[in-house]
Amino acid sequence: MDTTLQMLKELAEAPGVPGQERAVRQVMRRYLEPLGSLMADNLGSIIGCKIGDEAGPKIMLAGHLDEIGFMVTRITDEGFLKFQTLGGWWEQVMLAQRVEVYTRQGPIVGLIGSKPPHILSPEERKKVVDKQTMFIDIGASSRSEAEEWGVRPGDPIVPVGPFAQMRNPDLLMAKAWDNRFGCALAIETLRLLQHQTHPNRVYAVGTVQEEVGLRGALTTSNVIQPDIGIALDTGIAGDMPGVNADQAASKLGGGPVLLLYDGSMIAHTGLRDLVIDVAAAAELPLQFDTMAGGGTDAGRIHIVGAGVPSVVIGVPVRYIHTHTAMMHRRDFEQAAQLLVGLIQRLDAATVANLKA
Repeated sequence: MDTTLQMLKELAEAPGVPGQERAVRQVMRRYLEPLGSLMADNLGSIIGCKIGDEAGPKIMLAGHLDEIGFMVTRITDEGFLKFQTLGGWWEQVMLAQRVEVYTRQGPIVGLIGSKPPHILSPEERKKVVDKQTMFIDIGASSRSEAEEWGVRPGDPIVPVGPFAQMRNPDLLMAKAWDNRFGCALAIETLRLLQHQTHPNRVYAVGTVQEEVGLRGALTTSNVIQPDIGIALDTGIAGDMPGVNADQAASKLGGGPVLLLYDGSMIAHTGLRDLVIDVAAAAELPLQFDTMAGGGTDAGRIHIVGAGVPSVVIGVPVRYIHTHTAMMHRRDFEQAAQLLVGLIQRLDAATVANLKA
């Protein structure tokens, strides 16, 4: 396994639900340390900085460390765990899935329980099970046994979805592609810039708590005070049965995605046009999409201070917000090339013109 795949694997497999991102941060720190100086905010986000021009504009690349998951809220008398979702979950993808509960004594494997179809009434079979009625079975026989094993309210619960290359080895499957590939993309961009000149200061950021309100994007933006914001986040791949181009336009293997609109931000027109020009000059494919619901870290970055011209660049991902998602390695590599080309164009004059 080459260095890039190893990085993607380590980032994807690290546990890191909102508010509990330490393990992912440690992985990202290890990869950022050789590439520049490090900073942090007070919530747990990490910031790597590479200086091209000390007086140049500040360019912020933000992937988020956290993944959707759960938190223990209560242990029943029988030893089952009740939980709170962290981030957006659709009930139909939750039942009968494996999870790990991270206690002070270490992880405990569990299963989101479900009734077998044999005992469901015809009416029950037609209904989506409400997540409020779900529970996690860790094999404990009582509350006291679960507590002996170290389980406490507030413990993070992480989906189980190990990294795997598919028969086509460029197709990569894992939990948490939303948004560990964004963290990897920030690292990869700094790595590609190591032996290249660029007229600015580049900040590769892993933010916390994006899935529950874009929180780390706000705190890290206050630390950096960027001139340009680029969120690195998932595009929703539409190349599957039942999805049309008006719902999700991007395809795996079709190149990086430029998000034109989402629930938290409209792409800055001038910066959008520059991304398009850079892709064309480098002969890189570029896909476009919109997302009426949800938001990205750019939704916070662009309203910091007097305003920060911002866009979202990412790669298409199938099956986001489930236990296992899928992405294409070539999209990732082309996104890194696009970011390097864009950063090399963002000199002081260009940034000033974007702000004008």
